[in-house]
Amino acid sequence: MRRQCRIWWPKQISITESSSYYFLFGWFVSCAPTSLDIIVAFACDEVTLSRCQSNLKEILCDTDRSMSVFLQDKSMFSLLGQCAAYPSRSDQLLRVQMVDDNQSKSSNDGAVSGLIRQVWYRGKNNNCQCGCNELEGLLGKHRLAAVGSSHWIHMEYDSDEIHGRNIHWIPKLHHIHWSGKIVSQCDVHVIFYEAPRYGSHHFSLSFWNSSKQVKALLEKPKWVYELHQKQPLNDLDAVILAMNSATACKMAFERHVGSKRSFAKFSIICMFITLVWQLLAVSMASLSTVFYIFLQILHNLLSFGSETWLNIASARAFNFAFLNFQIRCCQILYWPILLQDKDHRSQSCVEYAEKAALQRHSMWSSLAVDVLLGNVIGLTLLFHAEAMCSCILKFANDSTNELLRSGCVWLMGVPAGFKLNTELAGVLGMISLNAIQIWSTLWFFVDYLCIYLVKGIAVLGILFGMTVPAAFVRDMIMLVTLHVSTLHWMISLLYSQQIQALAALWRLFRGRKWNPLRQRLDSYDYTVKQHIVGSLLFTPLLLLLPTTSVFYVFFTMMSSSVSLICMLIEVTVSVIHATPYINIVLWLVNRRRFPSGIWFEILSCHSDSIVSSEVNCQDKISSPDNSRQQESISGRSNVLDSVLRSNFWSIGQMVLPHYREVFSGVSRSYFAKSAYGVLTGKRMAYTLGTKLPSTLPWMFIRCKEYWCLCRNSILACMPECDCHRQCQ
Repeated sequence: MRRQCRIWWPKQISITESSSYYFLFGWFVSCAPTSLDIIVAFACDEVTLSRCQSNLKEILCDTDRSMSVFLQDKSMFSLLGQCAAYPSRSDQLLRVQMVDDNQSKSSNDGAVSGLIRQVWYRGKNNNCQCGCNELEGLLGKHRLAAVGSSHWIHMEYDSDEIHGRNIHWIPKLHHIHWSGKIVSQCDVHVIFYEAPRYGSHHFSLSFWNSSKQVKALLEKPKWVYELHQKQPLNDLDAVILAMNSATACKMAFERHVGSKRSFAKFSIICMFITLVWQLLAVSMASLSTVFYIFLQILHNLLSFGSETWLNIASARAFNFAFLNFQIRCCQILYWPILLQDKDHRSQSCVEYAEKAALQRHSMWSSLAVDVLLGNVIGLTLLFHAEAMCSCILKFANDSTNELLRSGCVWLMGVPAGFKLNTELAGVLGMISLNAIQIWSTLWFFVDYLCIYLVKGIAVLGILFGMTVPAAFVRDMIMLVTLHVSTLHWMISLLYSQQIQALAALWRLFRGRKWNPLRQRLDSYDYTVKQHIVGSLLFTPLLLLLPTTSVFYVFFTMMSSSVSLICMLIEVTVSVIHATPYINIVLWLVNRRRFPSGIWFEILSCHSDSIVSSEVNCQDKISSPDNSRQQESISGRSNVLDSVLRSNFWSIGQMVLPHYREVFSGVSRSYFAKSAYGVLTGKRMAYTLGTKLPSTLPWMFIRCKEYWCLCRNSILACMPECDCHRQCQ
């Protein structure tokens, strides 16, 4: 089978040219004997490599240990090979003739600075061999660092060719040492990629809408199992991980090389950024400590006498508000802890670093947006408290007088032309009017507290954000409409019992009986007396059903309206908590930070004819080492050049999974069950069951420690300028 070689080449190497000779560093990833992926992380010239303060093998091992465990299991970071420029057009080929073991002469014309004894192939009697193992000097020393690997690659490029603004020159494979064989006749795919950087972009194979594989009910054909048993030709997971780790490898390698630059012109800017960030850290830590002290005092006050009936009743009445208040307190207490970066593997891969940063910044961004919305709404309510209070009181009076009272009086007459039972309609109407009057009398005393409630809600929004006062408003709506829910419960109880009695009597006439053990209808022989009693009961219940149904429909509409308003507030609160604000902001700034799959843009596809060149050499050069098995280097190779591109998430694809998590606890048949419950006389729930963020245990530490924790967490997120990065 023909060999296939994929070379993942960074664009940065092909953009600038600082040297005519490069050392290539990266990974060899092989899944099959005939397939090889070569991921080039970066290139280094001989001048930079000569400044190594320690052994190259130790540097490579230390750099490899800093990578992720998955990448270490797949491949080891190593010296891949060499990349040399074509000789100038005036000089034909670089030729080196070996005179003896101790004497040599070279005509390199300053191309490689005397580092290479022999680079190109030499042939004798059509038995061609490579001279990579006969390198001397710095290259020969570093070539030994790759002895542990059975691969070595030799690339070359033409510095005079220009392929575009982004890619100046395209490297070409000269030959490759592949498991002890010299190979140049193979299918080569050169893939240019832009080295991922934190805050810029990275690559990912995951798709946002990738669904889990559904278990097939039918047995799969035999060819499906044989297809899965075949060894894959490439390991894209390891390749993508290696490319995402290329920048980290380069930075680790440069620290060992010891290349430092002085950025004196940026020193003032860096000092200014550091000063501003330290002032921000001190101010935010002080503000958070004030909130921490306030929350601790409030927690002690609420904990005092928590077993009393008043606290238990208020906790049940304001359950949703207490839950959101606890969530907000936990967010205020724990944001400096969650802001710290405790994932050490994120330093070795850009993808890991991006995901860890999004996870760290999700809580404080949600807290900041919520508090910002709360301040906007709270200040608006605070400045227009009296107008808002008058609107609320007017709406409450209109809904009580114009809707409830008028509706009950209308139902006691002839509603929509229906002839109802006068006595039953009068009883139900009087009970409803008395309940409404009692609640209106109690609401008269609440009028004086309305202005304080509005101002309290405004203060809650300013201090704790929008979700806490919204949850409090939702519980207050349920409390002030308690008379509606009570009347609906009473009418629904009467209606459901009447429906159940009519259904049981109808089964009696049919000679059927409900079996609760088997959950089915069984035949049953009723007596004559049972049929007579059933007939006497069935007629009045059936004739009174329209009167009960009219009152039930009216109060069901009132109660369902209140339930829908409460559900709308609940969904709004859950959506505010679940919206990934930091993801949306970063997506608007740079979409490339959210990749979703890869694709290739083809640059060129051609076949290269490689003919072995002969170099005059003496017979005594042949040695046992040169008699190893070789492949013919003459033939034709298929070469494909392409650029690696990424797909990116849309705003909907990024936000939709978070909203799906919010509604994951809601049954798909919720509305169908609710509609069936309304028809059978069951009450509609006031909650939808959306998910909220999980609460954390209460935290007790000293104020000084909490202040230091907040300050250190903000300082750890300080952006690094170029001078800081180079001096590290």
